[in-house]
Amino acid sequence: MKMLSRRSALLGAVAILFLIGFGWVVANQGPLAAIKVTIAGARETTLQRTLFGIGTLEARRSYAVGPTVAGRVAAVRVDQGDVVHAGQLLAEMDPVDLESRQAASGAAAARAAQLVFSAQAALAEAASRAQMAQANAARFASLRSRNFVSQEAADTKAHEAAAAHAGRDSATAALAAAREEARRAQSDREGLGKSRAHLRLTSPVNGVVSARLAEPGSTVVAGQSVVQVIDPASLWLRVRIDQGRSVGLAVGLAADIVLRSYPGQVLKGRVERVDMVGDAVAEERIANISIGQAPGNMAIGELAEVTLHLPALDGVLAVPAAAVKRLGRDEGVWRIENGRAEFSRVTTGITSSDGMTQVRNGLTAGDNVIVHSEKVLSAGVRVKTVDALVQSAP
Repeated sequence: MKMLSRRSALLGAVAILFLIGFGWVVANQGPLAAIKVTIAGARETTLQRTLFGIGTLEARRSYAVGPTVAGRVAAVRVDQGDVVHAGQLLAEMDPVDLESRQAASGAAAARAAQLVFSAQAALAEAASRAQMAQANAARFASLRSRNFVSQEAADTKAHEAAAAHAGRDSATAALAAAREEARRAQSDREGLGKSRAHLRLTSPVNGVVSARLAEPGSTVVAGQSVVQVIDPASLWLRVRIDQGRSVGLAVGLAADIVLRSYPGQVLKGRVERVDMVGDAVAEERIANISIGQAPGNMAIGELAEVTLHLPALDGVLAVPAAAVKRLGRDEGVWRIENGRAEFSRVTTGITSSDGMTQVRNGLTAGDNVIVHSEKVLSAGVRVKTVDALVQSAP
């Protein structure tokens, strides 16, 4: 009986220990256990503000070189990547019959010049005749006043003088017409010369050929590009920035640039221009950013990650950005009240590059907020503060 009594007591003790252990597991490790959380205090600090965007490398000054009239490409003398200087011949258009028309225009201009000389000689002759006729008419009028000649003879000389003056006026008009014709012929000749010059496509600047868009024998229309030239010193980034985060975007901001072709190199830049017209569809603003010491062998159209640095904000109340949560339509933070999680609404501002979010109202300096939790929180759930949710390996 003693043995049976001892055995029953031992089994009872084991059962009690099991129940205690099971209760401890349920209370501390099971579904009824308090949720482990990490906390941080709201504090006044300096927020380093940044803006982030993705940019495309473009040429600020790009020149599309093409003909002003439709025609066929006769020759293209440069290729993509060639360095060219201002005035260098890039391509030529087929002149078709333009050279023949130039020759005809030159002959017409020469003929008009000869007609001017002929009209000048005719005017000189007509002026001489008019002078002589006027002198004879005056002499005969004097003789008639003394009755040395008849009235008919005096009238004849007066008529001859009038006819000579009319001939002189006609020669003057003929000379003016000849000069106008000469000017017209010269203008036609110069116009054809300019048309011929326009068929020689030259570089407007010192630059690099970025594209060869037509080949010899191709027919192009007026204004269509045959060769594209860029100024390599004008490369910049066209960066798109979310409109909702674009407050403070302005000319002069410093930029950190990471090109896709140089992932480990941070280049320095500067905002040169902010476009007044944004992208309404993508809800983005566009900034143009110059590159300071640009590496060589960059490609137009290359993407880059751009971080813009805005002026810092001093004395700002902030909490870790991970502490700011959204519950329904409300934005706020989780706080600990009597060992349980309670949601508090706050109004936030900007988020800094080091992961801190400005709190405009809803908290005071020193208030503790939950940053991370091992499970999703709900109002009234028990929580337990720990230093870290995941222990680092020794």
